[in-house]
Amino acid sequence: MESFLFNLVGSTSGVFAYLVVFGILLVCGLGLPLPEDVSLILGGYLVHSGKAELLPMMVTGYLGIIIGDSMIFTFGRRLGSKVGQKPSGFFARIVTPEKRARVEQLFKKHGEKIIMLARFLPGVRAVTYFTAGSVGMKWRRFALYDSIAALGSAPIFVFLGYKFGGELDALISAIKRGQRNVLIAMVLIGLVAFLISRWRARREQQLNEEALKAQLVNGAPVVLPKEPQAP
Repeated sequence: MESFLFNLVGSTSGVFAYLVVFGILLVCGLGLPLPEDVSLILGGYLVHSGKAELLPMMVTGYLGIIIGDSMIFTFGRRLGSKVGQKPSGFFARIVTPEKRARVEQLFKKHGEKIIMLARFLPGVRAVTYFTAGSVGMKWRRFALYDSIAALGSAPIFVFLGYKFGGELDALISAIKRGQRNVLIAMVLIGLVAFLISRWRARREQQLNEEALKAQLVNGAPVVLPKEPQAP
């Protein structure tokens, strides 16, 4: 895939360089399996090669991400209730009912901030943004969170491609290793949070049972401890 993108992007220059990078980011936003970070790095490589300018390429990367993400958000707003009713179709293959159910649970648990996290999870990003539209999230809120995440990725990847364009293969390999490490860390954090939550639930149940036994022994009215208020 990297070689395909390199042949596609590397042969362009000037206005076409920006248009090609912008177009790739648009289809990435729609859920096609193209590596967004590699596309941004290749945009920086064009700057390194003198075929484009740094600041315009950064702006191109940012706009490509935001517009591509907003497109699938809009599709979610208009088609969200219909996806899953038909056995075939482009979005039916990307946004399966199982994936949507998991993402909706993430929304309930973490709120709208999940938009920023999904920016760095290619397999989940399109489903998350589609679901954000389908559950009625306001676009300005979506754009705010998505912009924060995009500003933390687009300029950085373009700059890395510009700065280390002479070591492109090593840079892309390092980025992939870093992504794997981030994913592993996120899985571990999620597992620890789950275990802590289970321990707290069992501990609370144990305290309630002990309080109930003590009140029964003393003959006092049964009053269970109040559940802690959500912060």
